[in-house]
Amino acid sequence: MMTSAKAHIGTDLAVHSDIGFLDGLLHPLTGLDHLAAMLAVGLWSALTARRLWTAPLAFAAMLLVGALLGLAGIELPAVEPMIAASVLVLGLLVALRARLPAALAAALVGVFALFHGVAHGAELAGAAHISAPLLGMLITTVTLHAAGLMAGLSLRDNVWTARVAGAGVAALGAALLAQLA
Repeated sequence: MMTSAKAHIGTDLAVHSDIGFLDGLLHPLTGLDHLAAMLAVGLWSALTARRLWTAPLAFAAMLLVGALLGLAGIELPAVEPMIAASVLVLGLLVALRARLPAALAAALVGVFALFHGVAHGAELAGAAHISAPLLGMLITTVTLHAAGLMAGLSLRDNVWTARVAGAGVAALGAALLAQLA
């Protein structure tokens, strides 16, 4: 059983006071919610989009915006439920191979990324130097999207494997939401 969906609540900001580039690189890999969402964005894009990088780049850009908001102390309501919901919805989009217009897909993942970013930014708010960990976090985010894209491209003709992968991500999102209830 998963221990917590609340990967960002109650974080001791003092722990993050001297973080650097490597910490930023590793940070998106430390939460299953973020990892699954970022891989799912790439997977979904590869399975359904004509312009493969539209949604992943929108996610990365809005993740940065959200992180900057979190660093500035701006809070959004229901951050953890929205992060869990993003995992559920992105998993369903992969499982269903749902095709959306590029602008709508970018907007949807952008909203989700904003919440992921605010959570990261709030965690990093105590850091002395923020540019290096932010750059590391963005590099890992884009790398995870690229990994999802590669997986999705390899699964384009394997409908059921992609659907099972999406269903697994959606189940994780549902479990995270249930833990928050």
